[in-house]
Amino acid sequence: MESAAGPEVRPVAGGDEPATWWVGTRHVLRLAPDRETSTRHRRELRLRELVRPHVPVALPSSAAHGEWAPGLFCTLDTRVPGGTGEEHAVSAVGEADLAGLLTGLREVPVRQAETLGVPRKPPRSLEALRRAAGQVAERLAEADEFDPARLNQLTPSAAAQLAAQPGSAVLVHHALTGGHLVVSADGRVRGVLGWGAAVVGDPAEDIAGLALAVGSPAAVRAATLAGYGARPCLRGLWLARCDSVRALAEGLVGRGADPLPLLRTRLRRAWEPILLERVTDLGHGDDAL
Repeated sequence: MESAAGPEVRPVAGGDEPATWWVGTRHVLRLAPDRETSTRHRRELRLRELVRPHVPVALPSSAAHGEWAPGLFCTLDTRVPGGTGEEHAVSAVGEADLAGLLTGLREVPVRQAETLGVPRKPPRSLEALRRAAGQVAERLAEADEFDPARLNQLTPSAAAQLAAQPGSAVLVHHALTGGHLVVSADGRVRGVLGWGAAVVGDPAEDIAGLALAVGSPAAVRAATLAGYGARPCLRGLWLARCDSVRALAEGLVGRGADPLPLLRTRLRRAWEPILLERVTDLGHGDDAL
């Protein structure tokens, strides 16, 4: 709502010192609370312009930017219209939108992204994640939240087979949560927000993010449409599954910022069965992939 005094300004989320504000119905004001965040926000503006020509979905544009306090950056971004991935389910056409996103990210020149200051992040150890998830799974079992036996599908040898391959680093959004996907009521993915966490690294991380945001079947279908094979798809699937187990275990003891209902939903999405698991035998070496 706007008045003669100007557009209504209200915080996007609660908190004593909100950093993100709605400005009217068309803009979002982001205030960096510290110099590190300021650097990330400045980099994000340049990165969005680098990514924009490569992807079929909308990215926010900066209508204005500057410093709101000495050394602290702020940007007034255009609002991308639509709901979130938590509010609307992604349709089959929306999965094609996600495939276009993953394809476009792979086409962004890595050297140019690094020139902008996008950090390079080494791939995570799936075996270490498997062990960490196994250590907290019993806690979930005691709370009747999860059957630890489900983790037995990922054996140490399978985790080794699903290690990230050398030379596979691409630009990774690295925060493809439901809240960062702008989804219309008809299930189309209209935009992607939250580019401040982008890295050059393991493309399976974005597949994992989509598994938590829209479900494993939709994430794997989108990745397959984008040209990814069985290895990165299954790696992303198991990254998401191990992450979802650990996140819910932390949430049950009061750690973590996300509410328990959302953590339970993410665990359910990550553990949805996919056809690729049924036709890929991880017990017979790399040839099975």
